[in-house]
Amino acid sequence: MADNIKAGVQLSTTGSPYAVDTLVVTPDDIDLSRSPLAGQLGVETYVLGAFNPGMTRLPNGNLILFVRVAEALKTPIFDGHVHAIRWDDSGRYVLDAWPLELANTADPRKFLLNGGGWKVMALTSLSWILPVELTPDGLHRVAMHYDKVIAPQNSLQCYGVEDPRVSKVGDRWLMTTCSVSPERHSTTLYSSDNGLDWTFEDIVLDHQNKDMLIFEGIVGGEYWAQTRPLGDLYFAYPPGSEWRAGPSINLATSRDGLYWKPYRKPGIRPHSGTVATARIGGGTPPILTEDGWLSLWHGVEPKEIVGIYRTYFSIMDKDDPSHVIRTRHIPLLEANPELTRPIEHQMYIRDVVFTTGIADGGDHYVVASGEADLACRITHIPKSVFTDEGAQIA
Repeated sequence: MADNIKAGVQLSTTGSPYAVDTLVVTPDDIDLSRSPLAGQLGVETYVLGAFNPGMTRLPNGNLILFVRVAEALKTPIFDGHVHAIRWDDSGRYVLDAWPLELANTADPRKFLLNGGGWKVMALTSLSWILPVELTPDGLHRVAMHYDKVIAPQNSLQCYGVEDPRVSKVGDRWLMTTCSVSPERHSTTLYSSDNGLDWTFEDIVLDHQNKDMLIFEGIVGGEYWAQTRPLGDLYFAYPPGSEWRAGPSINLATSRDGLYWKPYRKPGIRPHSGTVATARIGGGTPPILTEDGWLSLWHGVEPKEIVGIYRTYFSIMDKDDPSHVIRTRHIPLLEANPELTRPIEHQMYIRDVVFTTGIADGGDHYVVASGEADLACRITHIPKSVFTDEGAQIA
């Protein structure tokens, strides 16, 4: 049964250009006694973050967040080892111990294992997905659906299920997730007939292809998606090009939503005119507007270990999404320290907003983001922001 939440969420607009901008889920809102890991590890865990939520609207009109809960070891280092949580084939969760002298633990979210000719890492947490139902405006919690949790269920997910993105295509809901394991870091697909009960379908993209976002509609008789393959090698654009080499937001098409073919034309690329998008990736599933497909995505400016994450937008042609018809370098959203001030003691990274969901709210869009890899943020952004005024033609 779901838990009814009667308390509302107090808005905090200080430091935001938008009238409605608030946190709706924080780590303290998660009940770990109802976690899929509860009672299995024999050590204390805590919520490292409740963040990066997929979002959709349910048949009853309410919004629902699919919150990534990163459950971490309270003390990952003990007995001369650093430990990671893993789901094993018995259907239970276990601890793996790595000698501390083999590990680089500078990043609180993960540790790198030394040796070999490539990067090998393990996580200090394991992620599972909690559906959190909200009122239609996204500002008040209605229910925490612990009975609908999405958690690892096979070996390709043994280190967790991360970063859900939800699209409604026709009468069907589709959710992409990142499934993490030593086998592969893959994109997996779930489907639903009601937006609440989900069925695991299969792997849809293989190793190190993140931020897959399925368009909320059919283009030319096919499903479309944004993807972002990762790598350590990129070829340079010619001198003087308007584009910067590096990770980009690519496109793929499918006849059934399960088997995908990369699209031959490029999608959204990092622009040479700004260092703030030295690295980019998808954010919200593209939705169809009067002007074209609206995509909210993240750009990263290099800084220290993590970088500065901001949200930007592009509008793509409704018949050819490879053609960007409007975008701008000014960020749509930035991290807001005033929102996280009440949970300052839980902060472990800064300068990060990662937008992950969008829904129509009438004269505005309800936009869901992860704030500081810690909490879920809801912002009402007027539709007028996305018009020609102040935007530049790509």
